Amino acid sequence: MTDRDAGQNGNPRDAPSASVAITAGAALFNDGQFLAARDVWEGERRPTDDGGSGADGDAPDDGERLRRGLAATAAATHRASDGDRSGAAERADEAVAALANVSDPRGVELGPVREWAERLASAPEKADSATAPRIRIDDETPDFDGLSLAAAGVAATALARVGEPGDPEALVAAAEFAREERGTGRTEFAELLFAYLRTPDARPQVAARLGDHVDREARKRRDVDGLF
Repeated sequence: MTDRDAGQNGNPRDAPSASVAITAGAALFNDGQFLAARDVWEGERRPTDDGGSGADGDAPDDGERLRRGLAATAAATHRASDGDRSGAAERADEAVAALANVSDPRGVELGPVREWAERLASAPEKADSATAPRIRIDDETPDFDGLSLAAAGVAATALARVGEPGDPEALVAAAEFAREERGTGRTEFAELLFAYLRTPDARPQVAARLGDHVDREARKRRDVDGLF
C-alpha cells in the first residue's frame, strides 16, 4: 500500500488536539511506521491547543505548517523505502518548504527533520529509511511505551487505517471505552490498546480480542438502554 492509498481521518469532530496528534505521529515515525505517521499528521484540520480552528491568526497557521511539513516528511520517507524516488523527492520538497516557514515548532526538534527532508529532496536514492532521524519533542523521543492514552488511541487507529490488523472503527471505540475506564479501576481496553502498539507480532490476536471486547461492551450498553 502506498501513501496515496491510505484513507484519511474521517470525522473532524473526533480529531485529536495538536499536541496529541504530533506526539502520536512522532511515536509512529520513530517506530518506522511512516505511512501511519503521515495519516495522523495529514488528517483533517485539527483544533489547536488553545481551542482555535487554525483558520485565523499566525500561531494556528504555524501549527498547520508544522503538521503539513511532518506529514510530507513521513510520506517522502515511505515512498523512498518503496523505491518511488520521484515521489519521495516531490513530497520532500513540500516538507522542506513547509518546515522552512515554521517559527514555533511546538517543542519538536526540527533541525534533524529538515536535514532529512533536504536529503530526500536532493538524493532520495541515497536516503535509506533505516537512517531516518528519530523525532524528539521537548527533549524526549516519543515511543509507544510512553504515550498518553489519548495518543495511544490515535496511533493504534492510524496503524489499522494503513493496513495493520484490526478494524479502525473498533479501535476508535476501544479508545473511547478506555478513556471511560479511567477512575473505575478497570484497565481492560487501555491494556489491549497498548498491547496492540507494543507487540506487532501479536497484532492480529490483540485486534481480534479488542473487536470482541468492543462488541460485548456495545451489546451491554444496548441492553441497558433497552431497559429504560
